[in-house]
Amino acid sequence: MDYNLLDALELLEREKGVPAETILDALANALVSAYKRTPGAAEEARVTIDADTGEIVVYGQELDEDGNVIREWEDTPDDFGRIAAQTAKQVIVQRLRDAKREQVFDLYEGREGDLITGIVQQSDHRYAILDLGDAEAIMPSSERIPYERLERGNRVKAFILEVRGEGKGPQIVVSRSHPEFIRSLFELEVPELVDGDVEIRAIAREPGHRTKIAVASNDPNVDPVGACVGARGSRVRQVVNELRGEKVDIVEYREDTSGFIAEALSPARVKEVRLDDEAMIAEVIVPDHQLSLAIGKEGQNARLAARLTGYKVDIRSESQDLGLDVEPDVAVEAAVAVELAEVEEADVEVAEVEEADVEVAEVEDDEAAPDAESHEGEEPAE
Repeated sequence: MDYNLLDALELLEREKGVPAETILDALANALVSAYKRTPGAAEEARVTIDADTGEIVVYGQELDEDGNVIREWEDTPDDFGRIAAQTAKQVIVQRLRDAKREQVFDLYEGREGDLITGIVQQSDHRYAILDLGDAEAIMPSSERIPYERLERGNRVKAFILEVRGEGKGPQIVVSRSHPEFIRSLFELEVPELVDGDVEIRAIAREPGHRTKIAVASNDPNVDPVGACVGARGSRVRQVVNELRGEKVDIVEYREDTSGFIAEALSPARVKEVRLDDEAMIAEVIVPDHQLSLAIGKEGQNARLAARLTGYKVDIRSESQDLGLDVEPDVAVEAAVAVELAEVEEADVEVAEVEEADVEVAEVEDDEAAPDAESHEGEEPAE
């Protein structure tokens, strides 16, 4: 073997961490296979490689029925040096690939739950591939935000869901639809979450549409909702931008279950919450004109509130609670009608006052008129 090859093996051991002995063992096994393909080769053989000189010797073997070596002889082919050089190159390339895979696996093993940033290399209906710089990550279609378009070259953040050590190399599976992705994004923007002054107690999410998070403060001087929203909404805006416009509701977690359920139905105002703790059911009463807001579009607000609190939420209007046969839309119209009636009544009162003022003015004019007539024709006093 060429001494340059031995030098290369030492260099690989120093720079790539691949032991030269490992490569030499792999090379010896590969040379056995190469030897068996030469004309007149023995059925069994072994190859030795001197680590100091690089000398390669092939020994043909004869085995008995039990697989024991009963005869062995040197049988190195004349042109085996050329074959050894080609084989050595292939073995080294393969070992470098294996070493790279092992390094990637060691780098990402145990990092499930971490937030990473990658560049979209490929995207179709099955999966997207992100370039992480030192590795590639795969995002299955089930872990993508629905209807989100990931264009090649886009820089996106993702949540490491799983790191698999497979035969073809480690596979890093990431997600943008997982609820914990929301937690990681807020931890990136809100220092109080990292410090422990504020914590996220619960997350309910419908990816691509809306998310609700419940936050609590461990410091009486820190407002948990305000900390997550940021000055003029700066912190939550960064999260929404990364989610491509997905709406995020931040509510305060409460130990009182009734209060927590009322908070979870925000932005709707809740009048009363009746709990059945054994069945985990909450009956929520809201003003008539707040019913549609509490339920949300296609029941989304109520559905997310139920996931956030762990209770089945049954929302009813005041009219429904009183047993009145008032449909939700009718109740809303009635509430608006009442408000309009109050405004019109106030306008009538103002109009009556103005009319009274006019009558008073007319009376005063009538009283002043005779006086004016009585003085007609009189000359002014000198």
